[in-house]
Amino acid sequence: MNRRRTLAALAAAGTVLLACTQAQAAHDQPRPGDDRLPLTGLRILLSNDDSMQMARPNASDGKGLYEVRRALCAAGADVVVMAPWANQSGAGTSATSGGQLTVQRRAALPAGYENDCSGAPSGGAVYGVCKGGAPCGPTTPSATPADTVRLGVGGGLAAKAGWTDGPDLVVTGSNFGPNVASVVNESGTVGAALAAIDEGVPAIALNSSYDPGVKDGFEVADHTYRNTAEYGARFIGELRERRLLTTKFVVNVNYPHHEKGQRPKGTAWTSVGTQKLVKFHYAATGDTFTIGGSLCEQGSPGCRPETKRYPDYALLEEGHVTVTPVTPDRTHDNGRDTRGLERFVRSGS
Repeated sequence: MNRRRTLAALAAAGTVLLACTQAQAAHDQPRPGDDRLPLTGLRILLSNDDSMQMARPNASDGKGLYEVRRALCAAGADVVVMAPWANQSGAGTSATSGGQLTVQRRAALPAGYENDCSGAPSGGAVYGVCKGGAPCGPTTPSATPADTVRLGVGGGLAAKAGWTDGPDLVVTGSNFGPNVASVVNESGTVGAALAAIDEGVPAIALNSSYDPGVKDGFEVADHTYRNTAEYGARFIGELRERRLLTTKFVVNVNYPHHEKGQRPKGTAWTSVGTQKLVKFHYAATGDTFTIGGSLCEQGSPGCRPETKRYPDYALLEEGHVTVTPVTPDRTHDNGRDTRGLERFVRSGS
């Protein structure tokens, strides 16, 4: 992540032996519902802020969500998606306080993702949530990320999936791009996860970093989405095993870009950085203002500097997976509540 734009022929006898070995391996392979899978029995509400559409040419509107759905179901979880009908990036914790919300099931899933959760008890249902009482359409206003989680926990999952006592975990993402430092304040991915802990459900937010090799735009490589999802499923399994899933804070995970076949430098325990990454500009034409933005150059007016010892953005830029506790006031709590997770991230024990 540079350029600071987000400021990686056998012999016959051998063949027979190989075939026998493969047959035994296939027999031993855990299957959905098998207790050997790390997430078996875990009911997960999956949401994001990019939407469930995955219709854009670069798939920035939901590919990360479908990769996470695939990885969670492969690990044995029962996953139901309730996500914004349309892109809600930057929505933060905003929520709808009145009126109606419509939950519309997606019949045809994106190519290649149709059967990922077919063996799960819920059948891997995917719902988009829009505002109003009519069916969701191309111009229908979308529910916010926080709306989708509050609705799911507050009755949506009971009505649609039969989960009368709610999900065991909320997972959001993986986001199109990282959510670190000042960007955490606007993140709908983190905002939806914060809504979950506010409703008494543990939450993990997953984010996939941009490919710095793409010129004139922002893109997340397919393998980064896949790696983020697989890392996330393993990490959740480890937290579950150690009883570290908590409602005290959101666990915000950012996965770095690295070249295909390479690996991150490691996993780092970090704070939400103080550094301001993006500065917005407003150009007036009469009563209309056009919104623009640019990357903050540190030291320039209006660009807040970094003051934390282990900031998420800096360590992500170095190639680490960053794990950051985020409380509703966006602080990093170094108290008793985070000690077990911090010890696990730092030492693996």
